[in-house]
Amino acid sequence: VSSWQCFRALCCKGPPPPRPEYDLVCIGLTGSGKTSLLSQLCSESPENIVSTTGFSIKAVPFQNAILNVKELGGADNIRKYWSRYYQGSQGVIFVLDSASSEDDLETARNELHSALQHPQLCTLPFLILANHQDKPAARSIQEV
Repeated sequence: VSSWQCFRALCCKGPPPPRPEYDLVCIGLTGSGKTSLLSQLCSESPENIVSTTGFSIKAVPFQNAILNVKELGGADNIRKYWSRYYQGSQGVIFVLDSASSEDDLETARNELHSALQHPQLCTLPFLILANHQDKPAARSIQEV
């Protein structure tokens, strides 16, 4: 045993144990705040946030785990492809704009019900985030 190995064993505990990683999918209509939410969780600047077209993946580090979040764009022409990205997900974040129009809220409700019934998601934990609670037109959690 070299003196370096002894020093390392005594002084340095070595690399920290690997944190478990979980794969999540983040869905919601355009403008609901998915990108802003993930940017906030990653401590990124809220400036220059642009709506996601297609998808993006962010690793969100927490003390005891890492969440690999696949954010899917929420535009009409993209939502029909959401299910292609569900495989391997271990949880779902559904973001909705609580200050949106009745029509958009109904569309979000339909997309949520579709996701809740999808075979690859129906057994997974869901977080439903009623975003934009700071806006004057925001509905309460009960109303949503």
